[in-house]
Amino acid sequence: MLNGIRHIIFDLGGVLLNIDPKKTIDAFGKLGMEQLVGDKGLSYDHEIFYQMEQGKITPEEFRNGVRQLLPKEVSDDEIDAAWTAMLLDFPGIRVELVKNLRKDFNIYLFSNTNAIHVEKFHSIFRKQHGFEVSTLFDKDFYSNEIGYRKPSSESFKEIIRLSGINPEESLFIDDSFLNVESAITSGLKGFWLEPGQKVEEIFQEYL
Repeated sequence: MLNGIRHIIFDLGGVLLNIDPKKTIDAFGKLGMEQLVGDKGLSYDHEIFYQMEQGKITPEEFRNGVRQLLPKEVSDDEIDAAWTAMLLDFPGIRVELVKNLRKDFNIYLFSNTNAIHVEKFHSIFRKQHGFEVSTLFDKDFYSNEIGYRKPSSESFKEIIRLSGINPEESLFIDDSFLNVESAITSGLKGFWLEPGQKVEEIFQEYL
């Protein structure tokens, strides 16, 4: 898998960061939102959630849009708490794994995410490990900042352009088969982390 590889690009949620999307679904349900579950069950099948992940709207516009999907008035804090409920923790073993991999590879992060989630998981990591999550990577890329979300081919082309990597020497790891498939089509090498499989299990020699 690593033959000829110089760069590794990790997905975040479900790969490095433990998540439980059902917690967000349940939290929004308690606020009165119908379960408009989208791809992979990770997001609601409503345009506003995808706009947020592509940085097309501000957090304030997102919250106001969510309010229109709810039957009662709720605060910004209630919306943020529900939206970030899925974000759990960064296991120490994965932090050590990335540190060890950086000795031999350039390491990148590419996540479909949004400004509210970015602030939250940065806070979670900081409280857990005492330093900034961004320092684990040569560069961390977020869909809301680059303007494209996986699995679009444009998103991978933009990551290749911004990082300056040779895609033939680059391995992309994600728990979404569609994302990995698109990455391969875009010229990258790809590894699909199957359901129940943990990233630390495929890099035993680096632990």
